Amino acid sequence: MIWKTKTKHLKINDSSWLMGILNVTPDSFSDGGENVQLDLAVSRAQQMMAEGAKIIDIGGESTRPGAEPVSLDEELARTIPVIEALVARQPDVVISIDTSKAEVARQALLAGAEIVNDVTGLLGDENMADVCIQLGAGVCLMHMQGNPKTMQASPQYDDVVAELAGYFSARHDQLVARGMDAQCLCFDPGIGFGKTDEHNIALLKNINQLGVHDRPVLLGISRKSLFGRLLGADKIDDRIVPTVAMTLAAHQRGVRLHRVHDVMANASALKMWQLVE
Repeated sequence: MIWKTKTKHLKINDSSWLMGILNVTPDSFSDGGENVQLDLAVSRAQQMMAEGAKIIDIGGESTRPGAEPVSLDEELARTIPVIEALVARQPDVVISIDTSKAEVARQALLAGAEIVNDVTGLLGDENMADVCIQLGAGVCLMHMQGNPKTMQASPQYDDVVAELAGYFSARHDQLVARGMDAQCLCFDPGIGFGKTDEHNIALLKNINQLGVHDRPVLLGISRKSLFGRLLGADKIDDRIVPTVAMTLAAHQRGVRLHRVHDVMANASALKMWQLVE
């Protein structure tokens, strides 16, 4: 399976790819404020690459439940210098820009990013799809019911797995008809984005049903608050082991893209899993 990005063809086959999370925000739910300085952000990205991350996902706006939006200028100021500096120091890096703003995506892609990771599924900005198509970006299209400020108010589904599979299939067809190369797409079920814990568990159990049109699925469950509710893992460090467990469970179900904070723990677990599977 090939996932096309702006200049690369990523082979998403038997081995899993880790996408290391680099939030350059003051308010992200588990690492806000840790990487707001340029040198610290670049060093953290290089550390994650050394630990096994093949993609670095850079975000300048928190999407935690209840998060307030930030201005275009602020998001650009947080992300573009980091992308430019990281590309200069690590020319082989594969960068994903985590944004729902088309202008942020455009400038990030021109600065050296390869992938657009959009929690709104390219629907939050009317220009986003055109930017991705014109610049040939890889796209991670996430499902979210509502928006970060309201998404957990009262999410409702008749059959969450079937509805997400149908949504992904429809978005695939819409974007391909608009001119996007189908191989540029991957899908993220958006665990915790407009879903109850019951919905999240159903999606995790049946995540192999979400890879429509033979496109890869990305799982972003790292350090999520559902571990606190289900396991009493209120401290961030207590959520690392459950995250690794879900990475392995998802890998067993065919998922080959994993968006994580703790790269070394997940990389080590996947290496051992692959040695014995």
